[in-house]
Amino acid sequence: MGAPASTTLFGEFGPFELQVSRGQIVGHRSVTVFGFNPDVDQTEVTVWPLPTLAPQPAAALRMSVSSTDANDTAAGTGARTVVIEGLDANYVEITETVTLNGQSAVLTAASFLRINYMYVATAGSTKSAAGDIYIGTGTLTAGVPAIVYDIIKFNYNNTVTGCYTIPAGYTGYLSQGRFATGQVTGSSLVQGRLVATGLDGIRRTAAVTTLNNGVADYTFEYPVPVPEKTTLEATALGSANNNSASSMFILVLIKNSLS
Repeated sequence: MGAPASTTLFGEFGPFELQVSRGQIVGHRSVTVFGFNPDVDQTEVTVWPLPTLAPQPAAALRMSVSSTDANDTAAGTGARTVVIEGLDANYVEITETVTLNGQSAVLTAASFLRINYMYVATAGSTKSAAGDIYIGTGTLTAGVPAIVYDIIKFNYNNTVTGCYTIPAGYTGYLSQGRFATGQVTGSSLVQGRLVATGLDGIRRTAAVTTLNNGVADYTFEYPVPVPEKTTLEATALGSANNNSASSMFILVLIKNSLS
């Protein structure tokens, strides 16, 4: 006797959210964006693994991909190839696979205006990146570019950057968000913001919270529409140094036209 079929096998009876995740609703798909910053101090930073706000290019650029470890290379024991998911000059989605060359720069064939996600696609015997993998521009120092647009931290094997830009032709609907903080002493406050930046370049606050070793959950009964080409970014700011912060937000992307 065969395994029982899912009630959504033919896309008829299951919950709408499950059908979207299974690709059964034309023109709809879900995106979950995670971010983590292990060291939030008294300057506002993006929820990503670096102590800065994540920069965004003013124009689409060919970027260099590099690692801090020589074993992340085509035949190495570490990461061998990385997939980059981003947007081109017209905010249209593009994807490129790059073969690593250790601490040396590998230039992308495509020009990227935004980086939405990166992950290790293939690896050697360790089944993991050996170092931190960067995408950026400018002079490399031990595999680190002068300007960093995103990073895959060692042993994460994908980006954990709380930032996402809505592709052209879609509207994003923000259905859920979470912001969490922690610190060893438990005595400092951390402000978390969700910032929306449109084509006018103005960084508007979509949500804000303040926590002390806690978690703030947001569930929107009526999902919040986010127009195409808008960048959503989670940021954190501590009242004292040495905090950690994580973020998560879930979007449903719906095509503006199915024709």
